[in-house]
Amino acid sequence: MEIAILLYDGITALDAIGPYEVFAATQQCHVKFVAKDKGMIKLDSKMGYLHADYSFSDITSADILVVPGCSPPNYKNPMNDEVTLNWIRNIHQTTKWTTSVCNGSLILSAAGLLKGMKATSHWGSFDILQSLGTIPTEERVVRQDKMVTAAGVSSGIDMALQLVAWEFNDDLSKGVQLILEYDPQPPFDTGSIQKAPQPLVEGIKKMLQEFSEKEPDRSLKNS
Repeated sequence: MEIAILLYDGITALDAIGPYEVFAATQQCHVKFVAKDKGMIKLDSKMGYLHADYSFSDITSADILVVPGCSPPNYKNPMNDEVTLNWIRNIHQTTKWTTSVCNGSLILSAAGLLKGMKATSHWGSFDILQSLGTIPTEERVVRQDKMVTAAGVSSGIDMALQLVAWEFNDDLSKGVQLILEYDPQPPFDTGSIQKAPQPLVEGIKKMLQEFSEKEPDRSLKNS
């Protein structure tokens, strides 16, 4: 099975690496990291890079397309880049599944692929998702026809495990989960806005709003 994971400057590493680890562990998937131009791709943390082995011109089809998210305001770059959006639209014509992690769903929405559909994203991006004509939902993984969207960062692992179950079988997905020892036991039960104390939610909302109003790094604006 051919998997294409989109990379772009300002990406959140786990959004891409989480699904990658799941698909790679099946030993039945060929995973390709793809960007507009092959080479090093700067992370949103500015503390590292991922490497795109393929450019858009190299990859014209895929069984599964994964569009990872990023920290605001970096999502403005791929959302406003017609070359990237056109590549997504073209690959979408060939896929069995077109997917996103976190606010990667904003990019799919900007490409016109989630119009009128239910989808999820990082909870901090629901207002933007709705403004793009998509119906936000707080489910962790949402399937609408062949569109599959996952909520914030870590949910990309859940989504990929579900895709493995759909495409292969439950036993393989269970085996991959065991290989990765994916057995979350966080020290605090604050991983969603339904569970976190309201003062914490409001504080994080304010922090995200302030962050989203910052100008991206110049190297990202010109990517």
